[in-house]
Amino acid sequence: MRPGPAPVTALLVFVVTLAACSSGAAPSAALSSGAAPSAAPGGITIYAAASLSAVLAQAKSAYQAANPGAALTVSTDSSSALETKIEQGAPADVFLSADTANPQKLVAMGLAAGDPTKFADNLLTVIVPTANPAAVQTPADLARSGVKVIAAGDTVPIAKYSAQLVANLARQPGYPADFVAKYTANIVSREDNVAAVVSKIELGEGDAGIVYMTDGRTSKKVMTIPVPDAANVPATYAGVVVKTSANQPAAQAFLTWLAGPDGQAILASFGFLPPS
Repeated sequence: MRPGPAPVTALLVFVVTLAACSSGAAPSAALSSGAAPSAAPGGITIYAAASLSAVLAQAKSAYQAANPGAALTVSTDSSSALETKIEQGAPADVFLSADTANPQKLVAMGLAAGDPTKFADNLLTVIVPTANPAAVQTPADLARSGVKVIAAGDTVPIAKYSAQLVANLARQPGYPADFVAKYTANIVSREDNVAAVVSKIELGEGDAGIVYMTDGRTSKKVMTIPVPDAANVPATYAGVVVKTSANQPAAQAFLTWLAGPDGQAILASFGFLPPS
């Protein structure tokens, strides 16, 4: 007998077996790499009010750093516009609104997975360009002849809060009885969202506008004119998980985090208040 064939045969068997194991693993790896981005663990799309743009940029970084595998995509606009898009089937996972009415609307239509979660409050302020060409000194000047006011569209939450503020101001000592009418007559444009109002004031295309206090704090190109505490209007922000979300656990995890200590700390650093 000639020695040698047995070791060679054994080696061939080992190589064939190893190759078979390797080829068996390949299909699952290919399927994993070919998965849709929306199906990735933690991958969610957040529709958020325009006034949350700056704070969510920081919140996104903090959340993703604390939760490996999380992937947040943030899209901002007016709350009313985003709510309409969700009604029409837009692929959002979380909806963060500058009010409670729009999230509640989704709940009423069966488009939300659970009740709204309140996560922040805000207050209102008046902003003017840093040069303040119209010499606006108090909110009463918003009704002065010739002052160009930039406002938001009627369905935008900031417009509703502004209307309440203006009505409250009209009842303050020193404000004219026709303050509401004169303020309304001074509105020269109505924008799609509060970010657009801020932008126009920054560019000097208007003399003044009513926005959220956090917007006035964030922009370096405007000055704020204080509003009397007795007239100010609290704005409560709320969020919901969208029922059609393909990743409800990840969506709920983010909303819970935002309403929790870590999210609240970031919101507070931008001037937001705890939810009422």
